[in-house]
Amino acid sequence: MIEEHFVSNEAMSEALHAVALDYYRQYMIVGGMPAAVTSFVDTQSFHDVQLIQNGIIQQYIADMSKYATAATSVKIRACYNSIPAQLAKENNKFQYKIVQRGGTATIFGESIEWLQFAGIVLKCQKLEHGFIPVSAYADLSNFKLYMGDIGMLTLHSRIPLQVLLSPVEADNIFLGSMAENYVAQALAAKGVDLFYWQSEGKAEIDFVLQNDDGVVPVEVKKGYRNRSRSLSLFAKRYHSPYAIRISKKNFGFENDVKSVPLYAAFCI
Repeated sequence: MIEEHFVSNEAMSEALHAVALDYYRQYMIVGGMPAAVTSFVDTQSFHDVQLIQNGIIQQYIADMSKYATAATSVKIRACYNSIPAQLAKENNKFQYKIVQRGGTATIFGESIEWLQFAGIVLKCQKLEHGFIPVSAYADLSNFKLYMGDIGMLTLHSRIPLQVLLSPVEADNIFLGSMAENYVAQALAAKGVDLFYWQSEGKAEIDFVLQNDDGVVPVEVKKGYRNRSRSLSLFAKRYHSPYAIRISKKNFGFENDVKSVPLYAAFCI
């Protein structure tokens, strides 16, 4: 039904929309790791889920020691541990100085590649322009790092579960970054290369997609409030056929903006 409404742009009934948003909130904790999902289906226990996720993290750390030198292993763990702090910033571009004072790409570049190839993190590259092909305009020195699984980010960040489960919107920058991480995971699962765009000023597009229609900007909002000039600025500058806004709002299509509820990110 969600897929049908994604295609038609017709709003779901409010009752079903509310149910789907509840599932989205649960998914922010459970994530997509098969063992975690199976546990939650069987027990409905977030505590049991996080015990499994913690075991997976311990396996990550063991692999870091097993498949890398001792010195590199320390750097990999430092990069991995910095991700919640990276995403908590208002500008969540990856900064080496957050990992270690005086940190540089020379010191930590190999460690980030290790995490990326292991599937533990997702790299979202900055675009200089929104022209086709977008990959040709990637700025290799600027990027964001997301966790490969949103449930693992929830555990790693130690955010209180009741904050995620509450239907009441909290004014919290990190919750917005978590919504972005969730969408990054959904796009990556569909084989989409991750890019974002930032203008010379403060305008920013969370994700930029290239499809048969052209270059499509995607904006992610954690709640219902979703006014933004960035979408229209990008669409006008690069002649986008339409834009996508992902939020808690129901399906719809207005002023060349396709409204997609957070729970339907997998449809994109």
